Amino acid sequence: MLEHGGNLRDATLRFGRSDWLDLSTGLNPRWYPAPALPGNAWHRLPEASPELAAAAQACYGAPLMLPVAGTQAAIQALPRMRGPSRVTVAAPSYAEHAHHWHGHGHTLTQTPYAELDAAIARSDVVVVCNPNNPTGATVPAAQLLAWGQQLAARGGWLVVDEAFGDTAQHNSVAAHSGQPGLIVLRSVGKFFGLAGIRLGFVAAHADLLRDLADLLGPWTISGPAQHIALAALHDRAWQADTHAYLHAEGARLAALLASHGIASTGTPLFQWWAEPQPEALWQHMAERGVWVRLFREAARGIRLGLPPEEAGWRRLESALKEWTDK
Repeated sequence: MLEHGGNLRDATLRFGRSDWLDLSTGLNPRWYPAPALPGNAWHRLPEASPELAAAAQACYGAPLMLPVAGTQAAIQALPRMRGPSRVTVAAPSYAEHAHHWHGHGHTLTQTPYAELDAAIARSDVVVVCNPNNPTGATVPAAQLLAWGQQLAARGGWLVVDEAFGDTAQHNSVAAHSGQPGLIVLRSVGKFFGLAGIRLGFVAAHADLLRDLADLLGPWTISGPAQHIALAALHDRAWQADTHAYLHAEGARLAALLASHGIASTGTPLFQWWAEPQPEALWQHMAERGVWVRLFREAARGIRLGLPPEEAGWRRLESALKEWTDK
């Protein structure tokens, strides 16, 4: 399996401490307050919930959505739903996409964002994280839709991973996902801070969603996850407050890094930069109990998310000051 953020057990084993400020995931540190579960939540088989799909469609503006056990489930399944194809994955980006398309008879090419336009004509499938994880790079929605039409005209797919798109809904293409060949992935783990319930959604044409549901099988979303997500997706007041909070805190994080000479890019949920000494900085932060995400190869550098409270902000600032004062 590939390495990901949030691996605090590994951090504890390696560094012998448990008092971590975990900034490695890019999740909202103020997660949605899960409501109490009904008494039978753990008893009943979790049949598919039309109410959950409808709530997601209203929240994300998509005509049809399929709940899945985290977008990871779709990322692993989609490569199995086509014959051998020429696949272009925007790079650097979330590594699971390339990892799973590199197989099932497909020919994989990883292409920088700036070169994607030229790659459309020689691709059957193009995968783009928008905004990108970890760099925060974005592609305008109009450009994505134009690419999607070119690919669909010859039976191709455009897969747009909008896992971090909640804070940039204006650039989402989910509303257009009813057209053949456009597949959009959304996650409740990031914006809602509910990664532990393992829930995401796929927006696409009805035929593709039906085939994906058949491949994934029954009972994919637990009853408790459905109950919690339904409340979160309906809670527009919490969502509005959280948008304001994340945009303010994201700007604060970018400003803090800039004050220490770090020119970063990202989203309201995280910042990334091409650190000249990423292993050394990662080690420095870990020794001070600050767990950040190290990228050793593609997107070589450091990514960190938002501290959850003022004590965390002070701890991060202190660690950065010690680094820049060396």
